[in-house]
Amino acid sequence: MREWFTVSDVLELDVSNATVTTKVGWNKLIVRSGWRDLEGKARQGKRGWEYHISLWPEAVRGALMRSEAQAMIRTQSLVTEAETRTGALWDTFNRSSQTNRDMAADRLAAVEAVIARVKGGATKGDAIAEQAMASSVSARSLSRWWASVRDVPHQDWLPTLAPGYRPTAQFGPCHPEALATIKADFLRPEKPSFNACFRRLKKLAEAKGWSPIPSSRAMRRRLAAEVEQSVVATRREGREIAKALYPAQLRVKDGLHAMQVVNMDGHRFDVMVKKPDGKVFRPVLTALQDVYSGKFVGWRIDETENKVAVRLAIGDMIERFGIPEHIVLDNGRSFASKWITGGQKSRFRFKIRDDEPDGLLTLLGVKVHWAKPYSGQSKPIERAFRDLCDDIARHPMFHGAYTGNSPTTKPDNYGARAVDYETFRRAAHGCLLEHNARTGRNTSTTRGRSFDETFEASMNEPATVVRRAAPAQRALWLLMAEAITARKPSGEIHLMGNRYWSEAMVEHAGKKVCVRFDPDDLARPVEVFAMDGVKLCDAQAVEAVNFLDAEAAGRHERARRDFLRKQRELAKMHVTMTPEELARLYAPPSADTPDDPIYPAVTRLASADQRPVPNEDRAEWTDEDEAAFVNVVGMMTRRLASD
Repeated sequence: MREWFTVSDVLELDVSNATVTTKVGWNKLIVRSGWRDLEGKARQGKRGWEYHISLWPEAVRGALMRSEAQAMIRTQSLVTEAETRTGALWDTFNRSSQTNRDMAADRLAAVEAVIARVKGGATKGDAIAEQAMASSVSARSLSRWWASVRDVPHQDWLPTLAPGYRPTAQFGPCHPEALATIKADFLRPEKPSFNACFRRLKKLAEAKGWSPIPSSRAMRRRLAAEVEQSVVATRREGREIAKALYPAQLRVKDGLHAMQVVNMDGHRFDVMVKKPDGKVFRPVLTALQDVYSGKFVGWRIDETENKVAVRLAIGDMIERFGIPEHIVLDNGRSFASKWITGGQKSRFRFKIRDDEPDGLLTLLGVKVHWAKPYSGQSKPIERAFRDLCDDIARHPMFHGAYTGNSPTTKPDNYGARAVDYETFRRAAHGCLLEHNARTGRNTSTTRGRSFDETFEASMNEPATVVRRAAPAQRALWLLMAEAITARKPSGEIHLMGNRYWSEAMVEHAGKKVCVRFDPDDLARPVEVFAMDGVKLCDAQAVEAVNFLDAEAAGRHERARRDFLRKQRELAKMHVTMTPEELARLYAPPSADTPDDPIYPAVTRLASADQRPVPNEDRAEWTDEDEAAFVNVVGMMTRRLASD
């Protein structure tokens, strides 16, 4: 903001309550006050005498400051507008063709040559004429170019001199409803050909009286110009093709370490296998992969992707390498099962109950992240499964058993044979080990090493900390959890057609308990826990026997006698008094020590209808009794009279 002002500057302002309003008046005031003699407060410049803002009266100072503030706002607005114009100018120039940019450069060179000739002493007309002849352009065009940049900053001359025309497609007229109809017809998932759409449009236009309708080639060019390719891909090719038009997210793994994050998924092999019982099916691999190294750290092969295979694969990983911090799963039924992820509040499958037992991953403190199914960008293991299609499904050992990856890609020898199930399991196991050990991997973490080498190097780093499971925790992945009500009155547990019981279960009859069991071996004892996780007991399986099995009946009777004997021994520990001792403790007092008599506070004589029954054993009323009675009555009468 300026600090020096002339009298003319002040007179241009609208100062209310000003005592001086003319130039003569201000000059008289300045001379009388001696402003010009004040050092550092007055100076003589190109505009005449200028005076510091501190000398002017208060009303004038306020007006000057307001005027300067408004001028600064206007200047800033002009600068912003100029920057906006400059940005738009260069943006248009950068989007123009190379031919237009070359023409702008030639025009700039010609204009600068004219300016150089003028500075050298030539007249404007001669300079333009000479340069027009040298540049093979008309003098009028060169003069117009120079005029167009006269009020433009030199750094913006190049885009200003670029040709202003833009190539635009010119289309013939078309009925608007006809254009909308062919767009809607062509942009369908069924992907009809353009020729079929146009033929239908021609017939409809004749019936509706739509006109004009351009030719087929003109309509095709118009659709290509007006409808973006991304729209065509979205409408005709589908969502997955349209997703590929947007660049995938690149997620780096350099900040991780081994066993920090794992991802898990299932893959159904395109191979027919056969079990000894004759069942033919395509096996499913349930596997876990370490995200940092890419190594498979646990897997199981089964008929289907189920919670049992998921549990066992997780157990294999934990026993060998430890407990990960995070795991990425898709929201499939097997992975979202309450046996695996029960207690995870972010599980978006099945109803979450308050009495739901915590699943395996929740109890181990593993954070679960849910990903989209069939999304290779979300789970790197999807990319590894693609390699297994070549390494396992198309292996020479399985010649004739390969099914193809879709009904339309079946090989000629489809259904020729089915591989033995155990043979397939052994071969797949070997291929997975080879997959981990193969060198030459080109990722940001492997850098030419194998997945095994990368994983081992990270695990050996001092900064890598991986939790290990205690031996007692092995039951968490070998046994499954379920909330069951213990039956009354014995407290026995009914599970999957079997009964389990322990003496300790009597105390929990009718209550819900959490049972951990091995679904592959239901004859083993089950571990019984309270719903808060406190272990109660190990319940043994109660064997069902043949109706006439006397030996089993004898074993059951002996076990029952042992139980009853143990209960009697426990009772002796709690009951330390005999019934006789207890009876003596509660016996009434002896009749030889009668209680002291208790009299009421107020008494009354018995009335006629309440006379006591004469006691035949009592002695007759004597004269002494009569005299005593009269004496007492007299005393009572005198007392009442005195009151």
